[in-house]
Formats: sequence, structure tokens, C-alpha cells
Amino acid sequence: MHELRKANYDGLFFVTLNVVAWVDVFSRKDYVDILIKNLQFCQEQRGLEIYGYVIMTNHLQMMVAQQQKQLNKVLGRFKSYTAKQVLSAIEENPDESRQDWLLHIFRFHAKYKPGYDEYHFWQQDNHPVECFSYKVASQKLQYIHETPVRAGI
Repeated sequence: MHELRKANYDGLFFVTLNVVAWVDVFSRKDYVDILIKNLQFCQEQRGLEIYGYVIMTNHLQMMVAQQQKQLNKVLGRFKSYTAKQVLSAIEENPDESRQDWLLHIFRFHAKYKPGYDEYHFWQQDNHPVECFSYKVASQKLQYIHETPVRAGI
């Protein structure tokens, strides 16, 4: 089961949340802090179980579950709320040297996607992979741990 759109599963999934155009937004600590704060909220208030994660400059990889079969809904709300907060932080940050460029990219992507008003921050697909066995879960967790190493970090 690789599709979370049609149903909500209570299994363990490896997901990747990518910023549109692979923009390196999370190279700034302020934006990473927003991401972490929202992940913590989802854990405490929405039942998101996080078994492993890595935040890279342009995407987030996680191994997650949500036992009330609401994973799709929780991830959707997380992405929506996080996007609004990060975009607002970019708009309000006078020290953001990339402000005009970043907002232009997000505006451009919203222009060609139905359902988006001013900005489009996250790519729509979460690339879910169900971790249906210990072997698959172990492989995906290892993949998460090796992601920064592969990137030279």
C-alpha cells in the first residue's frame, strides 16, 4: 500500500516531504525550528508517532505512524500549517537575503497548481512507503540515518 490519499492506514510509513523546486529553505535555523516545533505539536496533540527523521535543507524524511488511521490527515495539516508559518517567517525576516527569490519561487509554483492561493511550499506527494516488515523498517531507518552522510554533512 503506497498510497495514502484514498485511505488512512495505521501502519508504519516512511515518508518524504519535499519543498517545491527543491528549494533549500531549511538551511536557516529559524525555519528548522518552526518545523521541529510543529512536529512536536503533532506528536503531542495529533498522535503522530515518529520513529526516525532527518531534516535536510530542502526536504524532511520520517518514519511515522498514527494509530487512529489519521496519518494522511495529520501530515496534511502539518504541511499546511508549517508552510504558512515558514512563509510568514520568510516574509517578516528583514535579514533573509533570499527573501525576494524564495517568495518568487513559491508564488510561481502556486500560479500553476489549482487550489493554491498565493504560495505553494510543499510538493503534493509524500512518497509513502509502508514498512510492512522489520526488514523494510530497518532499511528505511538506515536510509534516514545515512541521508546526511550521503549529502556530505
